[in-house]
Amino acid sequence: MKTYPISIIIPVYKNYEMFFKFLEINKKYFSGCEVIVMNDYPGENITKKTKKIYPNIAVVNNKINLGFAGNVNSGVLRSTRDFVFLLNSDVVLRDNSYLRALEYFKKDKNLFAVGFAQIEKDGKIVGANKGYFENGLINHSSLLPTSPRRSLNEGGIPIFWAEGGSSLFRKDLFIFLGMLDELFNPFYWEDIDLSYRAWKAGYKIMYDPNVKVEHHHESTIGKYFDKSKILRTAFRNQLFFHWKNLTDKDLIIKHIVNIPKFIFIPGFFDALVKLPKILTSRKKTVKLFKKTDKEILNQFKS
Repeated sequence: MKTYPISIIIPVYKNYEMFFKFLEINKKYFSGCEVIVMNDYPGENITKKTKKIYPNIAVVNNKINLGFAGNVNSGVLRSTRDFVFLLNSDVVLRDNSYLRALEYFKKDKNLFAVGFAQIEKDGKIVGANKGYFENGLINHSSLLPTSPRRSLNEGGIPIFWAEGGSSLFRKDLFIFLGMLDELFNPFYWEDIDLSYRAWKAGYKIMYDPNVKVEHHHESTIGKYFDKSKILRTAFRNQLFFHWKNLTDKDLIIKHIVNIPKFIFIPGFFDALVKLPKILTSRKKTVKLFKKTDKEILNQFKS
């Protein structure tokens, strides 16, 4: 059997019925890769049942809840291959075409990650994304390429971030950049934050529309967290992202000018009380930056 330099990391939090169902489907596409399941619910040991489905798998049952970022980071550090494929437990593979992404990395040593096309329940395809600055915040939306799809030889399509649920990352850069920031626990914006740090440190993130997976987005978060908690955490983490990463003075000023509007949004004060920790994280982060905010965002202007 051919061996590939990929460690597939599957973070799991409850929702085991879906995890086992999709593992049964996905296992036929794991051949040649290391597979690590990171179970982040201390109340349940899933080793026996997981190995019954796929014996060649490593299962880690966390003794304490680490949150998405902490759980993924722990899996990355346990992995032994050169690349890590972060595969959410609610993602279904259609084939092993993710292996073709290795060719992108061979062609470009500055490539950090490759994101894949994700088919939603309604048939919509997401995964290609862009970032833009508006009303004091960096926002994101779908990227709709106006040019024909790029071939493998052309290096793929640049995207704002590689989604943490279905993307392939260069492991050494993942660790070098500081991994996912656990300030963002329990969820949201941690993959955008890491990707943005990668762009500003001089690395690239690309999208391959020809690698398709099915992604049942928020099947876990939506099941175990109420909507108000999700919205509050999302805005809190969006502020974390800005206070950590913005370095262009004019954008910082525009952000500060808009602060009075933000205080009425749930999550603002949750972010504010963490400001000392954010600034500590920022000191480490900005040392790696080589590019400005506008240099990154200008890439995604239509």
